[in-house]
Amino acid sequence: MSISDRFAELAHLRDALGAEEADPTRIVMERILSSTEAMIGNRPTILVGTNNYLGLTFDPAVLEAASAALHEQGSGTTGSRMANGSFACHAALERAFADFYGVPSAMVFSTGYQTNLGLLMGILRPGDKVVLDSHSHACIYDGCRISGADFLAFRHNDPEDLRKRLRRLGDEAKGALVIAEGLYSMLGDTAPLAELCAIAKEYGAWFMVDEAHSFGVYGERGLGLCEEAGILDQVDFITGTFSKSLASLGGFCVSRHPELQLLRYGSRPYIFTASPSPASIGAAAAALEAVRTRPELKANLWANATRLHDGLSAAGYELAAPVSPVIAVRVPSREEGARIWNALMEHGVYVNLVLPPAAPEGAALLRCSLSAAHSFDQIDAIIAAFKTVAPEAATRAAQSTAAQ
Repeated sequence: MSISDRFAELAHLRDALGAEEADPTRIVMERILSSTEAMIGNRPTILVGTNNYLGLTFDPAVLEAASAALHEQGSGTTGSRMANGSFACHAALERAFADFYGVPSAMVFSTGYQTNLGLLMGILRPGDKVVLDSHSHACIYDGCRISGADFLAFRHNDPEDLRKRLRRLGDEAKGALVIAEGLYSMLGDTAPLAELCAIAKEYGAWFMVDEAHSFGVYGERGLGLCEEAGILDQVDFITGTFSKSLASLGGFCVSRHPELQLLRYGSRPYIFTASPSPASIGAAAAALEAVRTRPELKANLWANATRLHDGLSAAGYELAAPVSPVIAVRVPSREEGARIWNALMEHGVYVNLVLPPAAPEGAALLRCSLSAAHSFDQIDAIIAAFKTVAPEAATRAAQSTAAQ
């Protein structure tokens, strides 16, 4: 079999995007102008698909912390913490997460993907039972597969389907692991975490929540949807990433179980991956402090999300979920999604084009993620661009208003 044959399936996926200009993988941001704007193809472009929820990537305190760590501790760690030892900044950030959550244990990983992979590979064994939400992120599925555990999915955000799955496990439900996310990154919908947690505990199962897209965004203190749902003291494992609200690269896991620390001896992604660079840790630590002390960031984010959600809805677009920092616009086909995405680029607006199989439920999506750093003028420009590139949506909106 030739190299071309081995890559034929990937070539098919690429070709399915159609014209080259409709291929998001070929987009290059020649210059990043701010947290919300970049030069793409010599055109200033509003970024509304970057997951930069709190807009901290250009925050002076975050940049200063990253720069100081870079100059004081070097550009990289050149190895894993097991082999090369931990830097003081790694341990300090773990203490900061544990203190913020009020738990005895926290671990920092090199990426958010590896956080879930590392936790699941570390705690699961072949034959263990896992019941996960069907919309769970790829890293959760991958962690379950690599661990050798037996896993099955319950219908997305459906507590009663979770109950049915656990009931069918019988005695094996006790000690099973139930996994959900806080904010689901594709559709922008949130999980009924309190109900899911109660059902997991009813059957004696463990409960894990991935707060990658909800940390810093939900909860009175920004701890995520577990805090908002009032179940922080009941969840067994909470994972998250630095690459969203924390404006850096890496991931974290916290647990109310002090035994989490033992993962350092058995989690292969932790043991065999180079530890996060000092600059990444410095930036994440400064961003974590901003989550703790600057509630206006979250308020700005929600004001922007509400303005965009209301504007797109009024323009006649079908939105996948109630207002959240992720606003997904449903489009009728792959081809229409590619057309609108490319037209938005021509109007200086960058969103995420999400096509099957990455898009859940076989939908084609234009995914927007809001930032606290967006201005209302930028939000209005995004809405205006959407109105321009799909006038049929505006027609539907006008017809709906007339019918009322």
